[in-house]
Amino acid sequence: MKDENVTKAILVVQEGITPFARQALNEMAPRYKIEHFKETELLVDITEHTLVPVHRVLGRDEKAALLKRYRIRDSQLPRMQVTDPIARYYGMTRGQVVKIIRPSETAGRYVTYRAVI
Repeated sequence: MKDENVTKAILVVQEGITPFARQALNEMAPRYKIEHFKETELLVDITEHTLVPVHRVLGRDEKAALLKRYRIRDSQLPRMQVTDPIARYYGMTRGQVVKIIRPSETAGRYVTYRAVI
């Protein structure tokens, strides 16, 4: 990874990783962002499921505009865990905001925002 100047990687394993491997990944965390998934977690594309609404990760400028528009802090937004399957799918980190667009029978569509913690 160092020779290729790579800072992000995805590790896919057949079974869960051992505590020793998890510790090694945590030690590499300051320099590299390594996401790990079990093979079974990747068999189905969760974003294509009918019950999962559309999620869109906001950029820094969009997040700042959202907070300014509603005059709130990011701590006042509804929360989403960094371990949430959608957050893991998009590789989201703490502090990012996701826009969720759900179909609504009364309004046509319902938009909400969540901050990743």
